[in-house]
Amino acid sequence: MDVAIAGGHGKIALRLERLLAAGGHRARALIRNPDHASDVAAAGAEPVVLDLEAADAATVTDAVRSADAVVFAAGAGPGSGPARKRTVDYGAAVALIEAARAAGVDRYVMVSSIGAHDPASGRGDMGPYLKAKADADAALLASGLRHTIVRPGGLTDEPGTGLVTVSTELGGRASVPRDDVAAVLLATLVDEAAVGVTFELFAGDTPIAEALAALDGT
Repeated sequence: MDVAIAGGHGKIALRLERLLAAGGHRARALIRNPDHASDVAAAGAEPVVLDLEAADAATVTDAVRSADAVVFAAGAGPGSGPARKRTVDYGAAVALIEAARAAGVDRYVMVSSIGAHDPASGRGDMGPYLKAKADADAALLASGLRHTIVRPGGLTDEPGTGLVTVSTELGGRASVPRDDVAAVLLATLVDEAAVGVTFELFAGDTPIAEALAALDGT
């Protein structure tokens, strides 16, 4: 399959790109900084230099045209202020939604965050971040696209185990390796798992395929 990934140089995105390449799939990494092109190429993805905050709608649409799916894995980052969290975590996600609809790409996978169900609970910089994530998720739910919203717990660089806990009962708190987040994203794309589902994701003891199959039954 052909997947366009916004935030293509992020830690989760690079892992997903390696998995897609290993499976013989095409990954387009949408990146703002051209200096990151070599890193995404080394991960097996095709770099597409594109600033989702600044590009016009036609340019973004062209970047995802003919893809089978898009993944939003971008983020303003912990050092950013509330304004940039709004333009990236919300604005860029919406730009990708609009581009997917214009290009006829009906599958959209969102990397969101735990806490996005209750953004008012966020303290300090987390409040604007969770509000942006919540609003982006709401925009995707209203878009008519075949969506999956993944809300990972605290991200770690521990080796993945392929074993997870997933839940549609929101409000959990736990961590999860980035390796396993990427593997879950791969399954939502290649195996068409959890279409139409919003779920939290943590480290656990259930194989990914089994965990996601249970979500499809909810």
